[in-house]
Amino acid sequence: MGAFLGVEDSLSGRRWIGPDDALIRRAEGLAQSARLPLPVARILAERGVEADGVPGFLNPRLRDLLPDPLSLRDMAVAAERLVTAALSGQRIAVFADYDVDGGASAALLLDWLRAQGRDATLYIPDRIDEGYGPNAPAIAALAAAHDLIVCVDCGTLSHDALAAAQGLADVIVLDHHLGGETLPPALAVVNPNRADETGDLGYLCAAGVVFLTLVQAGRALRAQGRAEVPLIPMLDLVALATVADVAPLVGVNRAFVRTGLEVMARRDRPGLRALADVARLDGPPSAFHLGFLLGPRINAGGRVGRADLGALCLSATDAATADRLAAQLDDLNRDRRAIEAEVRQAALAQVEARDDARLAWAAGAGWHPGVVGIVAARVKEATRLPSVVIGTEGGIGKGSARSVPGVDLGRAVQRLAAEGLILKGGGHMMAAGLTVAEDAIPAAMARLADLIAADLDARRGAGDLRISSLIEPAAATPDLMRLIADAGPFGQAAPAPRFAFADQLIDSAGQMGDGHLRLSFRAPGGPSLEAVGWGAMNGPLGPALIGAKGRRFHLAGKLELSTWNGRERVRLRLDDAAPV
Repeated sequence: MGAFLGVEDSLSGRRWIGPDDALIRRAEGLAQSARLPLPVARILAERGVEADGVPGFLNPRLRDLLPDPLSLRDMAVAAERLVTAALSGQRIAVFADYDVDGGASAALLLDWLRAQGRDATLYIPDRIDEGYGPNAPAIAALAAAHDLIVCVDCGTLSHDALAAAQGLADVIVLDHHLGGETLPPALAVVNPNRADETGDLGYLCAAGVVFLTLVQAGRALRAQGRAEVPLIPMLDLVALATVADVAPLVGVNRAFVRTGLEVMARRDRPGLRALADVARLDGPPSAFHLGFLLGPRINAGGRVGRADLGALCLSATDAATADRLAAQLDDLNRDRRAIEAEVRQAALAQVEARDDARLAWAAGAGWHPGVVGIVAARVKEATRLPSVVIGTEGGIGKGSARSVPGVDLGRAVQRLAAEGLILKGGGHMMAAGLTVAEDAIPAAMARLADLIAADLDARRGAGDLRISSLIEPAAATPDLMRLIADAGPFGQAAPAPRFAFADQLIDSAGQMGDGHLRLSFRAPGGPSLEAVGWGAMNGPLGPALIGAKGRRFHLAGKLELSTWNGRERVRLRLDDAAPV
């Protein structure tokens, strides 16, 4: 297949690939049979949707897609134990990870227990002092003061730590990280990525697992003739966690996010309302807002501040508390950005000097462990390679890894731990964490590159820029965007359609904020459209376009509908460009 619009080497060094003839024919058939605009039909054709499946895909309903919670091992035991603890007034502790998924999962449980008239102790470990997941001293202390400990978004590999609760308190694990050959000593481990699970629900984040547990708990309450807790209002938290944890937007996750965004738009949850306000979110939230505006602020507490701030904000019950916590998180997010920028610059310099075609990695003394994960994500975006960033102190390195579609980085990191090349590590397909002796870092990274080589070979051509449709600025209307939104939500495993604009005249181009690009373009004689290239000045795209006024380019990116002062407008989120 020839390059789309003849672009073999764009400004970002990519070849543009358009839809093949077979997909074009399927899309045209769907457009006719379902009476859809061709850009929408192209999205459905890319997802493999047949004509009879169009209504269900465009309107994903939770009741149609929700799996039976009992399809997960240990679910019945976990739900029954949670209900027993709530109804009998037992002391309950929630031990959660410090990221968005952990915070949202904890808030789900805290909300549900409050509806039962019960308060629970929230415990989130400090990222620097305690690290990820349960640790023996914390679990022992909680077990001495509680009857039940619920670990969310962690615990599956915490054998020694959970053993500290034996004989003192029951432990339930609600998690989604890859499991090992054996399970930790817990009453129940509900995890679709346990080694003995089918993996059919392996795409769920921890909040999705918690939600299913609460569905089963509702069944248990109903069987006892007791009132169930309404769960639909809690889907705002599940949607937030699903997007922020980069879970694939397939199966029930589509319904979680679509329904959750509708719930969030009602602004009923004080914490999310306050976070939306400090993020200056004007208009209904989208998956993009969850991942890039709200998620980073919730994460900021765990990265550079108090680990429990995000969960406390999400579970706040009054506006004053929520506003205070959201303001703290917003301040911490600004601090995080400054620290991140410094580490990112140093990490990218190392990666560029190393020039490894398989794995991008960097390590530095004193790099803040709270930002290595987000820097790894930035390195991945810049290199389009699986990336690892490690901060070292006292001879020990603590790092985070971020992957690209098709490369199971979590399993590879777990293999490193099994082989003794790192002290510990684990995660899921797209993200992982690790602890490694400083002098073992080069050998561990070399082995990691070997472990992912086969996955990378299978991804050949994945660096190409894939275009869904060709479109003119005049066709990019709010009405079209609403129709496209029906094919969403868009995110991991369900990318938003990327549109190409051929032979466009650049009216203006300039820098905006910290490293971003803003430009205006149009087809000759037609209306103009605004484009924003987030972070474009930090790569080849921004510098090449900054002085391009009056020149013609092919442009490619994703369209987004925004609201400002009550007025809707469409703009292009620029991904790439090529001179005509």
